Amino acid sequence: MDHDVKDLALAGRGRVRIEWAGQHMPVLQAIRERFAKEKPLNGWVIAACLHVTSETANLMLTLQAGGADASLCASNPLSTQDDVAAALVEAGIPTYAIKGEDNDTYYKHIHAVLDRRPAVTMDDGADLVSLLHKQRVDQLAEIKAGTEETTTGVIRLRQMAADKVLRYPIVAVNDTPTKHLFDNRYGTGQSSLDGITRATNILWAGQTVVVGGYGYGGRGLAMRARGMGAQVVVTEVDAVKALEAAMEGYSVMPMVEAARIGDVFITVTGDKDILRREHFEVMKDGAILANTGHFDVEINKGDLKSLTRETREMREHVVEYTLEDGRKVYLLADGRLVNLAAAEGHPAAVMDMSFADQALTTEWLTKQDNLPPNVYDVPDEIDREVAKLKLSTMGIRIDELTPTQQAYLSSWQEGT
Repeated sequence: MDHDVKDLALAGRGRVRIEWAGQHMPVLQAIRERFAKEKPLNGWVIAACLHVTSETANLMLTLQAGGADASLCASNPLSTQDDVAAALVEAGIPTYAIKGEDNDTYYKHIHAVLDRRPAVTMDDGADLVSLLHKQRVDQLAEIKAGTEETTTGVIRLRQMAADKVLRYPIVAVNDTPTKHLFDNRYGTGQSSLDGITRATNILWAGQTVVVGGYGYGGRGLAMRARGMGAQVVVTEVDAVKALEAAMEGYSVMPMVEAARIGDVFITVTGDKDILRREHFEVMKDGAILANTGHFDVEINKGDLKSLTRETREMREHVVEYTLEDGRKVYLLADGRLVNLAAAEGHPAAVMDMSFADQALTTEWLTKQDNLPPNVYDVPDEIDREVAKLKLSTMGIRIDELTPTQQAYLSSWQEGT
């Protein structure tokens, strides 16, 4: 179903699902209440390419409350919650997304939101930006600014900026502390293990879990897997991150060595070919392969298929690959984001901060004049406001500096 046609029953389920998520997103709810009164986004057309989930729906409703003409398409073919999409359409937010859509439909939907002639883009993976720069160059003059939600997208955008081809300013929401310290670490850690558990029903205790990449997502995965009783191995290319993982007590080794001992492999790097032929060739019989990086390139499916004599679907989101020598490995969610394809993505409570950052950054961007094309950080005052609001909703109070303490910190003449 294309969700520009209302389905009342589906939308009804979606409304309840959105409401449930909203109850766990008090920071975003507070912003929505202010937006509804002040209408800071009046007249702004916003195109969003994000995971179409109940949490994202609360962000879109917040933008709408602020006066924006907002539309949404999916940033991943398997992450869409169809009932949520239908509910958004019913609420007057054009939504172009169908769970399991093919590649052509996926890009048709991205074009659909761009056809609405946005002034602001909101990306999760930089597909809107990429399409604008490659296929819709004439439209770039209409774009005032954008935001980017995920590590993979920020990597792409920083390279575009370095190559001096980025044509409008974009704020790296992913890189702000109230996003990556919590969403990437606690959200990715919990939701990815949730997706793998739902898909396979494995017992984590006693498993050897190989985490490919020790960024904040990898940190969260390693922490949660160890908490479930698994032995954790980390692979890295960055010496500092590898050292940190080692000092956290994890085993650290090259993937070609980890491939021989791992039971479950989870990639989370933002790069391609993290698991490839040389690794598949030495894996144990029964190894489970999952990815929670944004694109389905971290596990080289072409290499895996070239070593395979037959496949069969064992469970929803689990495909068994029988290799030429008889060993079996199991690919989850076709190598796509396992936490969204096989589960529901990050918990609403952690997305509360990420989407609060998105909403407030969008408001800030609409007030900027002549910001040169580049990748920018979220203003520090926004990050601190989100943190304070979150603490307040959790009933947590913190100390404030006394005047004497402030004076001490601001003076180089003060002694010990």
